[in-house]
Amino acid sequence: MAHRILIVDDAAFMRMMIKDILVKNGFEVVAEAENGAQAVEKYKEHSPDLVTMDITMPEMDGITALKEIKQIDAQARIIMCSAMGQQSMVIDAIQAGAKDFIVKPFQADRVLEAINKTLN
Repeated sequence: MAHRILIVDDAAFMRMMIKDILVKNGFEVVAEAENGAQAVEKYKEHSPDLVTMDITMPEMDGITALKEIKQIDAQARIIMCSAMGQQSMVIDAIQAGAKDFIVKPFQADRVLEAINKTLN
């Protein structure tokens, strides 16, 4: 059975890029969200195996959403996505329970490496 993934990013083209990589490699994208508040709702609704979470988003940022999802499900597997130069935020995210992080612009092999490492 394919692993079920929730993609969270405020940029539609970023969601599309990640989705394309995942679908081509046998993953199922069960939902997408464009901000942290939506991410929390979609997580509750779909209980995905893994979440890719952008850090900088409107309404609720990725780190806040990460913390909220971890309160709902301590076993949640979340990979943070960040632009270059956001190292301090990445550290905050890892301390809050993120399993890994990938840096934009994405390279397909790095995305898959992070996801496979987190799921296995």
